[in-house]
Formats: sequence, structure tokens, C-alpha cells
Amino acid sequence: MRCSEISMAIASRFERTDVGKIHEVVKWPNPVLSKPGERVTVFDAKLKKLVEEMFESMYAAQGIGLAAPQISLSQRLTVIDCSFRKNPEEKVVLINPEIIESRGKQVEEEGCLSLPEIRDKVTRAEWVKVRAQDVTGKTFEIEGTELLARAMQHEIDHLDGVLFIDRLSRLKRDLIIRKIKKMQKNGEW
Repeated sequence: MRCSEISMAIASRFERTDVGKIHEVVKWPNPVLSKPGERVTVFDAKLKKLVEEMFESMYAAQGIGLAAPQISLSQRLTVIDCSFRKNPEEKVVLINPEIIESRGKQVEEEGCLSLPEIRDKVTRAEWVKVRAQDVTGKTFEIEGTELLARAMQHEIDHLDGVLFIDRLSRLKRDLIIRKIKKMQKNGEW
């Protein structure tokens, strides 16, 4: 065996076969990011597989949240893991979510997988209660504070066609868009 064949044989032993496709995260200004997602109505094995793929895609992109529109699927589905794989109990799947209650205020810096290298401070509620469905279609409610509250609000915004830059002042948003257009022109976006 040659070195390359040995390397490939070793690599194939360590490939994860339980995970499906890693989806590419689309970048702004992809139109799917600015339109509200469709309600999920079918809760089957295909949806469960998509949720698994979304978690793996999110981890591969180094994120703590991923909404279906970010992988070109206009659906009301998002996954969140504020522990980034450290605590499986912190994994959250929200299907057809809606914020039903919110309190307080927090101002923290946010980023987005669809806006790489762009970060700015965004005002969000400190505490939220969300009603959603799980992968079986069962309705549940979840409460979150601090980072989880911020992540749920950020991801639900995606499902409504809103990006975090849409929550900034017009001046800040225009500066960011100019920066992105310059990066696009230079082939960096």
C-alpha cells in the first residue's frame, strides 16, 4: 500500500457514518434569508434526519444556533446548543416557534453564521418564553434567559426573515452593508 492509500484507509475508519449531509450556510444577501419560513406540517423520519444534519452543520460552522433558512430551506425550524456539544441536554429543537412572553432587556454583541466576521451589539429581551413543536409534532413551551434567550430570539428572527443587522440603527446597518459589498467586490465574501 502507498502512503495515500494507507491515509485513506485510516481516515475511512474514523468517518462518521451516523451523520448525514453537512449543509452549506448561505450568506447575506441570499433572498431566502429575508423571507418568512413556511410552517412545518410533516413530522416524519425525514424531518428527524434534517434536524440531526442541522446540528452537525451548525457545529461544523462553529455556531450555537442554526435556522433552516440559513441552509436554503424556507421552513420554520431551528436548532440551538448554547453548550456547543458539551452538554447534550442543552440541545434545543424549535419547530414553528413563537415568542409568547418576554421581559427585561440585555444588550450584547451578536454574530451570525450568514454574516461571517460581522458583529455588533443588539438589544434583546433578557427572558423569553417560547411555544414550539418538537420533532414528533408535540407542542411544548421553553423559557430561556441570557444566552439561551438571545439565541432563541436571534433564530426565530431568521424564521421571520429578519437578520440581526436589521435590528441595528440605519447608520450601523448601512456601514455593515458597505463593508460586505466591498468584501464581495474583492472576492472575500
